[in-house]
Amino acid sequence: MRFGGAPMRDPHRCFIVRQVIPEGHAGATLVLDGALEAEPGQFVMVWLPGVEERTFAVVCERPLMLSVQVVGPFTRALASLAEGDRLWVRGPYGRGFALRGQRHLLIGGGSGIASLALLAERALGRGDAVRVALGARTAEAFLLVGHLKALGCELLLATEDGSAGAKGTVIEAVRPILASGWPEQVYACGPRPMLRAAIREVKRYGLACQVSLEEVIKCGLGVCGHCHCGEWLICRDGPVFEADRVAAWLEAQEAETPLERG
Repeated sequence: MRFGGAPMRDPHRCFIVRQVIPEGHAGATLVLDGALEAEPGQFVMVWLPGVEERTFAVVCERPLMLSVQVVGPFTRALASLAEGDRLWVRGPYGRGFALRGQRHLLIGGGSGIASLALLAERALGRGDAVRVALGARTAEAFLLVGHLKALGCELLLATEDGSAGAKGTVIEAVRPILASGWPEQVYACGPRPMLRAAIREVKRYGLACQVSLEEVIKCGLGVCGHCHCGEWLICRDGPVFEADRVAAWLEAQEAETPLERG
């Protein structure tokens, strides 16, 4: 196809699924047959022909790994892929995390940990100290626990029902770490209520924090405007922001708007 005489290149790359790692009762990590260079916190658009296109974090670059938690038709189709199946990826897009300091606390709520896994790998690769706190409703809802253990992360688990780790929210679980002043930088990704609580806590203890917003992204290019967040577009200006930039916007969301399930 041509517009104005210039050929249009398909931005998608085809990948073959090489391994499917089950994650809890409704998730999977897909290990693909190629690599994709990305910065921690960046995202890709994953396309299944005849189904849809959705946003996923880059869990690992080499090989490219994507984690999915089943919440609707698209994620069910993605998690149902088998070795040898194909999917198409475009990207990466967006602004990622900036590693600062040498002691890092990563806080992931639910599937938000997928946006933090590559950050943990980068930090450990340069010899930094990394603590990762994971929160979920139940033990069966965790993603990437095995992957993070294999990287060498120090893990702290919290579940609302007490089925794994500390009983309660992940923010309650990390409060002693925050109070100790150990982290030089805090990084968080998860549902809006978790991010609001995280920002309040780090502000209370005077710590620096970056957050990745989990919102619905349609085009990934800053064109459609679907992912506006106040004055910003998440796909273009984020998904990672300094916490103080988006704190007021998050607080203004009186009730969490559920993600469009996919």
